[in-house]
Amino acid sequence: MEFNKFAGFAKVLAVATAVSIGLGAAAEARTLKVQTSSTASHFTLAFLNEKWVPKLKEMTGGSLEIELLPITAVVPHRETPEAVSMGILDGDLTSINYFAGRDPAFALMGDLIAGYDSADQIQTYCADGGGKEMLQKLYDKFQPGVKVVGCGAYAREAFVAKVPIRGVADFKGVKVRSPEGLAAEIFKRAGAAPVSLPGSEVYTALEKGVIDAADNSAYANNDANGLHKVAKYPIFPGIHSTPILQFTVSQSAWDKMTPAEQASLETWYLAAYNDMRRIVDMEDRALVARDKAAGDLTIIDWPQEERDKFREIAVGAWKDFAASSEMAQQVYDSHIAFMKQLGLLGQDF
Repeated sequence: MEFNKFAGFAKVLAVATAVSIGLGAAAEARTLKVQTSSTASHFTLAFLNEKWVPKLKEMTGGSLEIELLPITAVVPHRETPEAVSMGILDGDLTSINYFAGRDPAFALMGDLIAGYDSADQIQTYCADGGGKEMLQKLYDKFQPGVKVVGCGAYAREAFVAKVPIRGVADFKGVKVRSPEGLAAEIFKRAGAAPVSLPGSEVYTALEKGVIDAADNSAYANNDANGLHKVAKYPIFPGIHSTPILQFTVSQSAWDKMTPAEQASLETWYLAAYNDMRRIVDMEDRALVARDKAAGDLTIIDWPQEERDKFREIAVGAWKDFAASSEMAQQVYDSHIAFMKQLGLLGQDF
């Protein structure tokens, strides 16, 4: 069901007018250097660079451009908020989960594991359900100087595994690469042994046996990174993660933009991520069909009863994380209110 069909439509119309008025007064061209959570070989990074990076220049009449850098290109993946607030980076387009060590609120904000049914629902939560505002509240408290342009998900992740995992019981003793915080806690409660690694190290860790499986990315990204060469038992559709990525810029960079440029940047992000959600879903399904036909991989689709067991484990972790800090409780309440609005949870939850 397309919950995001009309999300941001009115905003886009208003922005189109603002941009057309403001372009004539555009300042000298500036390029935003933005570090992402994608490796250089990711399908999604190539898609954005090829299709959407040029569009921001077009939308602003050349006054504003963007350069998307792979993970750790300038700073370690967990240090982008500091780098953005200090102006070392102009922005980041990265996983909120990386910052779970600051406060449990970032884990709940970054991925309510096994909560939403689709990336589309999460995009709507961020754009129109209070998610973006909640994330800004976190940065105002923990890292002032960071401006949240937007947030959203583009895919329900597949799962990479070297061993067959056909249900919750099969997680026992499996070494799983996982982000810190909520995701790691849920895998631990399911019987796995979480290991924290950046995405750039997943292939080598799988190859050397440091890990047996990985909470990593969309099927298309896992394919592009060659992970299926060493992990022959992917789970698709995914059972766990629909991660929310943030798009932030430094407050100083934001303040230097004209109102038309600010509006263009917000609209550019909404449009790019909505497009990427569709194209990744198409790519994922095409690759799965190809790999099933080839027969080299065993693609596992969990039965609904096993998915339900995993979600029950996740719900307990949500509540425990919510109780661990004031901000985590606020994030939890924000998610739950929106999920009830969509009918994903009963009103008595």
